[in-house]
Amino acid sequence: MADVRDILDIEKPQGTEVTKEAIVGAEKKKKVFGAPKSAPRRPEGMAREVYALLYSDKNDAPPLFPTDAGQGYKNMKANLGMKKVRPWKWMPFTNPARTDNAVFHHWRRVCDEAKEYPFARFNKKVQIPLYTDAEYNLHLQHDSWTQEETDHLFDLARRFDLRFVVMADRWDRSKFEQRSIEDLKERYYSIVTSLSKLKTGPGYPPEAKNYYFDAEHERRRKEQLERLYSRTKEQVEEEMMLQNELRKIEARKKERDRKTQDLQKLISAADSQTEQKKTERKFTRKKLPPQTRPKVDNLSGELSGIKFPDMKGSGVTLRSQRMKLPANIGQKKTKAIEQLLNEFNIDNNPVPTEEICQHFNELRSDLLLLHELKIAMSNCEFELQSLRHQYEAADPGKTLVIPKGLFTEVSSTPATTSVASTVNQKTDADVAVPSTSQQCSIML
Repeated sequence: MADVRDILDIEKPQGTEVTKEAIVGAEKKKKVFGAPKSAPRRPEGMAREVYALLYSDKNDAPPLFPTDAGQGYKNMKANLGMKKVRPWKWMPFTNPARTDNAVFHHWRRVCDEAKEYPFARFNKKVQIPLYTDAEYNLHLQHDSWTQEETDHLFDLARRFDLRFVVMADRWDRSKFEQRSIEDLKERYYSIVTSLSKLKTGPGYPPEAKNYYFDAEHERRRKEQLERLYSRTKEQVEEEMMLQNELRKIEARKKERDRKTQDLQKLISAADSQTEQKKTERKFTRKKLPPQTRPKVDNLSGELSGIKFPDMKGSGVTLRSQRMKLPANIGQKKTKAIEQLLNEFNIDNNPVPTEEICQHFNELRSDLLLLHELKIAMSNCEFELQSLRHQYEAADPGKTLVIPKGLFTEVSSTPATTSVASTVNQKTDADVAVPSTSQQCSIML
């Protein structure tokens, strides 16, 4: 309105001008809220629990020393009541555990003046049995102990609460002969056992019955312990060397037993193959499926044979795939089989007819068994030689005679040569494959 009045040159009315603000009221200024303060981010790699120890929600710095901030300072004040303070008094007291009637002083509440000394309940005494002269003469006499020595022993037991080390130190050597701790224990417990069998009552607790102390065993134990602690450095080193040698001997014995079991399994596998060959010769057929015979792995000691693929799946297959060695044979055994085939002038990949596939697989199985038998034989020969050297070193001047029949140099045996020649000469009849038991007899 003021602008319109100025344009029309209209005088302003006297008095207060009615405006929107006067009628409605002044507009409230809107508060501009800033963006919330972002909490400090936890560094990467730091655990949440560790970061919580550094800063709190209020971004307070960590304390320099441990404080109990959860309870507050008000709870740390003493809870003082409205009653009067109980008076304390400096008063004398005596300890019932002492026999000299010594008087001491300490601060104590006036209401507790007539009570017993609180630590007197910890004064525990060992119950030592008593005996009379008549009981000693009837039941407690001993050839090497007199009654005066026994009385002195029990007097020390009462004074020092069965602390036998102190009792042995306080033993009266001027009146009696020297006694060891084992002698004191043996005499004391023998008397307690005898008295507990005679009578019961005060001074004879039930747990004191049937005590037995083996003094000789205790003497030997202390003597062995003293020898153990008095060893020299050279003796300790010698003992460690002997223990190491003992471990080696036990390890060699276990290894020898394991190899013996492996050899026994090899021989049993060879015998089973011989029986299987006999049954095969009785029932000869023109077309025989590829057979697998169990072999013994010399390293593992378990029966494992060359299992050739059966090729029983549907579809077209090549017969030569039957002669493919499986992957579980290993590279070393494969090389050994190839080397033996080369020695006998046998082709590694012959013509894969039905009959040749079968007998070529059997031949390689026999060669693998022969290779394992050679390894077992060489190990046995090495052990025999090492035992002979050990015997000669332990007893100079004597020689251990080993029969020559135990040492056999395995070469191209006639049996294996006959196998090779038979495979090279393909015939319609059954191929005569030598049994593995013959190979074992040739080697052993």
